[in-house]
Amino acid sequence: MRASTFFSAASFITAALAQTPAPYTDASTGITVLSAAVDTVGTGSLQIGLALPPADAVGQEAEFIGRVAGTNPSGGWTGVSFGGAMTSSLLLVMWPNGDKMTTSFRFATGYVLPEVYTGNATITVLKQTVTPDNFEFIYRCQNCWQWDFNGETGSRIPAAGAQVLGWAQGTTPPSDPTDPSATFTQHAYANLFGVEVAGSRQAKYNDWISAAAPAPTAAPTSSAAPAPTATPTGSGISRVPGTPSSSAVASSSAAPVPSASACAPGSAPPNNTYDYIVVGGGAGGIPMAAKLSEAGKSVLLIERGPPSSGRWGGTMRPEWLQGTNLTRFDVPGLCNEIWADSAGIACPDASAMAGCVLGGGTAVNAALWWKANPTDFDYNFPEGWKSADMEESIGRVFEKIPWTDRPSRDGKLYLPQGYNALSGALEKAGWTSVTANDQPGEKHRTYSHTPYMYSNGERNGPMATYLVEADARDNFALWMNTTVARVTRSGSTVTGLDVEAFGQGGHCGHVNLKPGGRVILSAGVFGTSKILMRSGIGPADQLKVVAASSSDKSKMIAETEWIELPVGQNLDDHTNTDTVVRVPSSVFYDWYGAFDAPIPADKDLYLNSRTGPLTQSAPNIGPVFWEEIEGADGIKRQLQWTARVEGSAGLGNNGTMTISQYLGRGATSRGRLTITPGLTMTVSDVPYLKTDEDKAAVIQGIKNLRAALAQTPGVQLIYPSSNITVESFVENYPVTAGSRSANHWMGTAKMGTDSGLSGGSAVVDLDTKVYGTDNLFVVDASVFPGMVSTNPSALIIAVSERASERILALPAGGSSNSTLPTLPVSPIATPPTDSAPTGVFPTGALPVPTSAADPVPSGTAAPVPSAPASSTVPKVPSRSSTRRPALPRPTGKRPFWPRPGEGRPRWPAYPRGKGGRD
Repeated sequence: MRASTFFSAASFITAALAQTPAPYTDASTGITVLSAAVDTVGTGSLQIGLALPPADAVGQEAEFIGRVAGTNPSGGWTGVSFGGAMTSSLLLVMWPNGDKMTTSFRFATGYVLPEVYTGNATITVLKQTVTPDNFEFIYRCQNCWQWDFNGETGSRIPAAGAQVLGWAQGTTPPSDPTDPSATFTQHAYANLFGVEVAGSRQAKYNDWISAAAPAPTAAPTSSAAPAPTATPTGSGISRVPGTPSSSAVASSSAAPVPSASACAPGSAPPNNTYDYIVVGGGAGGIPMAAKLSEAGKSVLLIERGPPSSGRWGGTMRPEWLQGTNLTRFDVPGLCNEIWADSAGIACPDASAMAGCVLGGGTAVNAALWWKANPTDFDYNFPEGWKSADMEESIGRVFEKIPWTDRPSRDGKLYLPQGYNALSGALEKAGWTSVTANDQPGEKHRTYSHTPYMYSNGERNGPMATYLVEADARDNFALWMNTTVARVTRSGSTVTGLDVEAFGQGGHCGHVNLKPGGRVILSAGVFGTSKILMRSGIGPADQLKVVAASSSDKSKMIAETEWIELPVGQNLDDHTNTDTVVRVPSSVFYDWYGAFDAPIPADKDLYLNSRTGPLTQSAPNIGPVFWEEIEGADGIKRQLQWTARVEGSAGLGNNGTMTISQYLGRGATSRGRLTITPGLTMTVSDVPYLKTDEDKAAVIQGIKNLRAALAQTPGVQLIYPSSNITVESFVENYPVTAGSRSANHWMGTAKMGTDSGLSGGSAVVDLDTKVYGTDNLFVVDASVFPGMVSTNPSALIIAVSERASERILALPAGGSSNSTLPTLPVSPIATPPTDSAPTGVFPTGALPVPTSAADPVPSGTAAPVPSAPASSTVPKVPSRSSTRRPALPRPTGKRPFWPRPGEGRPRWPAYPRGKGGRD
């Protein structure tokens, strides 16, 4: 078995170099680069420089001279991303090999070990020096600003403004320092490097490259080591020694993209048929499966990933949770760990972060739980889906999954200093305090505490409610670690599914649908779009990519049976723009450090009584506030500001708060999601700030924030600084998926009456049925016509509730009168028993503290009125047929490049962090 070695999971648009780039001239070559130093790489430093050809140079647009120099981290490696992000960008990795440096071009289509790049990029070594302690590498890089990897193309030709590159450094040597195809472990440090394009252009550029005698080295043509297999070896989690808390890394194994090879012995699915097959166990799929099974239909729910919560047999946990039935997913304070360790969790075939575990986004996010602003449905959705139509569905969701803005069981809000300071400033500026879920339509110059879907100090949500109810029924089956490759159909009628094993215990083969049965795709924007395209449903250009792919060429439905619909188009997301505020009274809490070594008093509070800071989402989110900006086009655009207690943009954590602005409902920019020849999904066209009105709303919102905070001494907007105009700040903020995504993707299977079969924009009708099919439906964020005001999890579940009603009300296609069999349950994970280890409370069975004298952790805890009480989380029924053997978690190394993340700092000019995302 090949060692599992990956790039890590921090954001690439992190706080970059604190020093201002300045010219550096190499004495021996005379080459001058615009260079900046990083003095926080372990105990040493790293210097990165860039020289560009003159602006009028012909045929040299895609090349540059680079310099990388620094300490030699125990024979480790250094990497550069020419697009800034890990995925969908050309990467250059280098490491010492004797007295020289080995270089390797790489490319990653997902969050797995990047493959060796086989395109036409070349390296010419201009100077290299390697000592036991240091290295210097000056090189010419040709065809490095544009790339083509298995049909996935990209370009970052320098233009006006700044050029942004990512860097990362690992402290462990690669598997074979002589081999450009070697594997290597995750990074220990990572960040961005940004330079001004004009200042990087050098008049002597061609003199320097002419003096270089060595021939260029092309990208290796040998194939890269394959993505590691999903052979589980245990469930332990370890962190790289010396990794700072801001980029903490755990070691584990990411699941590979399933192979198209023959199925393994024993992986064939049971020979059953079903009334309904629901694909995807997340915010859309779990409620849908529960409602269908509640109606008496035989239902199979297929989840691609492994179990997450301990309730369902999940095993991913830090050492201090060993002996409990809790995993990292169950503890609110560990929610941000997804951005430090996503191996075995993130979908490996998506260019953005997507959760491939049971629960999907609702298992890994910060659990923000908003009742829909009525305008979200009235503005975005067609008739039959307006706010009045959705009222009962929303009510059922919140009855089943109550909200709380005081998740600690003692009713206290911990570390409230940041909230108090910012909310006080907003109040002074005339903004109004609201209880957001009591007044969901009040979204203009209002602020609120953050409501969550936590209960009893633990993650609640659809896994702890809808799924528990469904699992108690004999007409419900759940498979995990199983990927749906495609739906099989005869013309317009879906007859079954092809499945592939994604992990241990997963099924591989074909699953039949009952005559008259239905399939519902709820695999999220990336997963659902991929399944549709592999099923011959989508734009013709994308279906041709699938038909020509090596894995699907022989399996693709005939072109005469293609259903051409705009799948992947209308891609939407909240446009994120980060700002930073100086709030001296705010108190930073080391949430990342709490994964391995929580404050003992806080750990005890959590384990013994589910109280304290660890019952709250990292990184101490709030206040959240809103404003509407009316554009010149007459559209009111919704802004949501989410504050969190940590720094970004190169500014430290002490006394700073990052406030992320989300441009949501009313935005008119859209993008596109496409499939590559390797059958990975990529955001080929970002949906951010394409219209003047969208950009104007972002600018005006920041101006209004600056004006509001200026009225309170001691609360100061420091990023952008006062000497920078907001217009300049926004103009120079990169418009990329890595820098602007809130990871609230939606819209790629748009609901509407204008069928895409006739040139319209809709993929599904008002019953969520895919146009041109008889029995295929989509129920997840893909169907949302446009962006909403808030984090969308609760809205997706409400849409699933409503869709279940409409689907069940459709004329029977043979399923409503069918005999309901007792379905065997496929082996998956063992739910926890009702008993708990000594001294540790089981999930959802904790005593409520009875005294205000109960101990509190370090930091100030402000007693506050409690929110509506959350119900006790029900346990998995003890029905013996639902007892499932636990699945071990794959282990190994993690990806090295940082990725977009909640609470991850970003570089000085263009920061980003996603505290409280979802």
